[in-house]
Amino acid sequence: MSAERARILFITWDGGGNTPPQLTIARRLVARGHNVRFLCDPTLEADVRAAGCEMSPWTTAPHRTTRNRSGDLVRDYEWKNPLVMIRNYVGEFVGKPAPRWAADTMAELEARRPDVVLVELALPAALIPVEKLGIPSIATCPNIWILPTPGIPPLGPGFAPARGPMGRLRDAIMRWVTTKAFASANAPINATRQAYGLPPVSGVHEQMSRADEIHVMSSPAFDLTSPAMPSTLRYVGPQLGDPSWAEPFRSPWPAGDTRPLVLVGLSSTFQDQVATLRRIVEALSTLPVRAVLTLGGTIQPFEVPGSENVHVVPTAPHGPLLRESAVLVTHCGHGTTMKGLAAGVPLVCMPMGRDQNDTAARVVHRGAGVRIKPDAPVARIRAAIEEAMRNPSYREAAQRLKRALEAGEGCIDPITAIERLAEKGRLRERVKPPGSPFLAESAGAAR
Repeated sequence: MSAERARILFITWDGGGNTPPQLTIARRLVARGHNVRFLCDPTLEADVRAAGCEMSPWTTAPHRTTRNRSGDLVRDYEWKNPLVMIRNYVGEFVGKPAPRWAADTMAELEARRPDVVLVELALPAALIPVEKLGIPSIATCPNIWILPTPGIPPLGPGFAPARGPMGRLRDAIMRWVTTKAFASANAPINATRQAYGLPPVSGVHEQMSRADEIHVMSSPAFDLTSPAMPSTLRYVGPQLGDPSWAEPFRSPWPAGDTRPLVLVGLSSTFQDQVATLRRIVEALSTLPVRAVLTLGGTIQPFEVPGSENVHVVPTAPHGPLLRESAVLVTHCGHGTTMKGLAAGVPLVCMPMGRDQNDTAARVVHRGAGVRIKPDAPVARIRAAIEEAMRNPSYREAAQRLKRALEAGEGCIDPITAIERLAEKGRLRERVKPPGSPFLAESAGAAR
């Protein structure tokens, strides 16, 4: 271990693809001898402990008690309009429970006294007690940069980069609309800040950005960037570890089968994707390929029957399969997308919501794949897979991104940054006056 043992706290929630990148970093920190703990949903306990970390559950804040779709906290698949989805997510998940996110966080901070705290960007209220106590902090963004920023198309519609005055006007209008959609959390965030004796912020976006650093777990070689990004923002590269619940894969085909391999992965969480998966199976069944389709745990095998050349499994580690894949068919969740590009594999993108439209737009912008709608008919899905396999430009673009990701272009090492801030936290504890009362005072504010 190259640094003094630190107490490191991750604060996150079970939203599917957001947790494997954080657990990947946590495993590296544990390997360096640090004490790493998660404040998170009870459903993540097995994953957290498999990474060698300790765990505390949310108690009053929203949390999952089952990974079955009945336990979904954010039912974004019920809204087809991305702006309506954002408004409901921000209001019901971020805003209204803000006092509870803060109270559970304060209780954990008082009990554990971490040296540094990493708070997922989706939980901005958890940063309030961290700020109150003056603990060094990192806001983690386990996907592309999502906050409205001049020079970058706003989150939701999946726009390509603006070209000319009309494109910039389009982005300015949509950025205003997106910011308004986030505004439903502003009042409860500021009410919670007031309860902790902190001054108001201009809105939820400012609250999200009040950490010492912001770590985006993507690459500027893939993401769209702008000089208007916060000065505290750092790209740390995609964190590509497979989840602990991914079961080993056993091929049903003989070793000498030379048909191209197609991997299909459409989210580890429920996004109402059964009909889409069935059409993908039908499209692949008429192509001279082998295909592995992973359901992700929330879809049952009987809901998506396979075929002679399409092998359907609940889970499988994507990393090893991608090393021999010709094409990846994906919903464009950030983790799956980056695993495909890190393997130099072209993509067929079928985004279904969240940040997936915007991740797909970046794939197309970089020339590494094609994009179709999740309700595309069988013939269109078949044509897109054939195009991605036969047009060498997609693989060439994916290979360029693979090389950039391997080189870590434009990225810092998150471990070094976390250890540096942890040392700052230890120094702060050493110089704090004896009997400092602010922990008790803050606890009263939380209650």
